[in-house]
Amino acid sequence: MAPLCPVERERPPAQATPRRSSEHSTGWLTVDRAMRIFNHMVESHSDRLDAVFRALADPTRRAMVRSLSRQPRSVGELAEPFEISLAAASKHIKVLEGAGLVQRDVQGRTHVCRLDARPLHAGMEWMRHYEQFWNQRLDALETLLRAEDREAAARKAPRKPAAARPSRSTRSKR
Repeated sequence: MAPLCPVERERPPAQATPRRSSEHSTGWLTVDRAMRIFNHMVESHSDRLDAVFRALADPTRRAMVRSLSRQPRSVGELAEPFEISLAAASKHIKVLEGAGLVQRDVQGRTHVCRLDARPLHAGMEWMRHYEQFWNQRLDALETLLRAEDREAAARKAPRKPAAARPSRSTRSKR
């Protein structure tokens, strides 16, 4: 059987377990084999998301995306604010294209780029998930810290003296 993914090639083959002739073979159901399943949906989604974040990691490319969000621009127009060559701008644009953020149309000798913001949606969804996660954690931390502050304030607060009662010595004299 051919390997399903590059990781599988690095793993040692599953150890054969001795079995009696009366048993059915269920070796292919073991956890070791189950770990070899390659989920194309998860992996391709993750790869696309990685490409988007990798493309946006560079400040020049982020500025290009910002510029393209206003209107389509030629490669020369995208290169101009950075004083970089057309070849360098084209390399940046290829990274953005690879992430699916930019579509390039050739009109004669001019390459016009336009923004395709759809891949940004996956990144926003990913960040929203972690925003909710961290907001919940920070809210729990805030609750805990406020409770500790209340407890500390209660320990430090001066105790009100009990109602003036005669001491033992004055009671016995009566």
